Amino acid sequence: MRDAPLLALRDYAISFATPDGTVRAVNGLDLGVQPGEVLAVVGESGSGKSQTFNGVFGLLARNATTSGEAKLEGRDLLGLSPRMLDQIRGRDMAMVFQDPMTALNPAMKIRKQLAETLTVHRGLSRREANAEALAIMKRVGIPEAERRIEQYPHQLSGGMRQRVVIAMALLCRPKLIVADEPTTALDVTIQAQILDLFRDLIAESGTALVLITHDLGVVAGIADRVAVMYAGRIVEEAEASELFARPAMPYTAALMRSIPRPDQDVEAVEPIPGRPPDLIRPPTGCPFHPRCRFVEDRCRRERPPLAEVAPGRQAACWFPFIDETAGTEAAQEAAHG
Repeated sequence: MRDAPLLALRDYAISFATPDGTVRAVNGLDLGVQPGEVLAVVGESGSGKSQTFNGVFGLLARNATTSGEAKLEGRDLLGLSPRMLDQIRGRDMAMVFQDPMTALNPAMKIRKQLAETLTVHRGLSRREANAEALAIMKRVGIPEAERRIEQYPHQLSGGMRQRVVIAMALLCRPKLIVADEPTTALDVTIQAQILDLFRDLIAESGTALVLITHDLGVVAGIADRVAVMYAGRIVEEAEASELFARPAMPYTAALMRSIPRPDQDVEAVEPIPGRPPDLIRPPTGCPFHPRCRFVEDRCRRERPPLAEVAPGRQAACWFPFIDETAGTEAAQEAAHG
C-alpha cells in the first residue's frame, strides 16, 4: 500500500479563454507525487505538461480557469489567495525553469538573490543568509563559489546559471521541486551533470522531484515513475523500468522511436507523423487516433479512459501493448547510454 501522496491532482483541469474559443490545455487529470520519488512527466510540446504545474504554482495567464483539486499535503492550492500561495512557493515547493535567465534578476548579484529568499521564507539574518547562500553554491558544484556569488547572472555560463537556479530552489529545503525542461538549453555534457546533480541532491534530502521534459531519453536514468501526457491528458503511467521495457500505449512507443541513438544516423530517427490535435476542437474518440499506426474504428468513435492494463500500470488505449517491440531498443539504449 502506497503512502498518501505529497501532491495530489484530482479531476484537475485548466482552460484558456481565447478569441477563437476555449483551449482545454489540461483535461480531467488525476496524478499523485509520492514523497521522495522522482516522477517524470513527458510528452510533446503543447501536451499540457508545463501548464499542469504552472497551475499548481499559481503561475497561469489571466485568461486561465482551473477546476478540480491540487492538494499539497492535503491542502488545496487552487483555493489559496496569492499571498498565502507566496508563503508556500519557495518554502514548501519550488520550481526550476528551462531558461534560468527568466528566474534570475539580471540587475542583482547572485548573493543578494539567494540571500533574499532565505530572509523572506526562513527569517534568517543577513549574515546567516549570506553564509547559507555561499554554502548552497558550493553544494551544487559551482567552482570558485566565493567569487561567483558576487557576480551578475550574465557573467555566468548557462550551466552555472542553471545550478544557481537549482540552488535557489533548494534553499528552503522544499518537500517538492518541479523542474521544467531544466536541461534543454544545455549541451549534452552539462545535461548529464545537471541530471547527476538532481539525483544526488534528491537522494540526500528526500525531496520529491517532478521532471518535465519532451525527451524520454533524458529521464531514463533518473525517474522512478513516468507519466506520459498527450492533448492535456495522461495517456500512460508506469514505473520507469516497465515503461521503457514495454510501452503500453502507441504514443509512448512513438516517443521512444523518436529518441536519437549514438549508433544510428540522424536519418534513422523516426519522427511521430502528423501534428498534435487542436485543443479547441479536439478529434472525437482517442485524441491520438489521427496519428496512430494501429487505429481501429472504435478509436475514432470512443475516447478510452485511463485504466489499469497491468499491475501498477495505466494506459488510455483500447488496444494496449499492441506494439510490443516498437521503441524497446531505443529505450534500452537511452537507459544505458
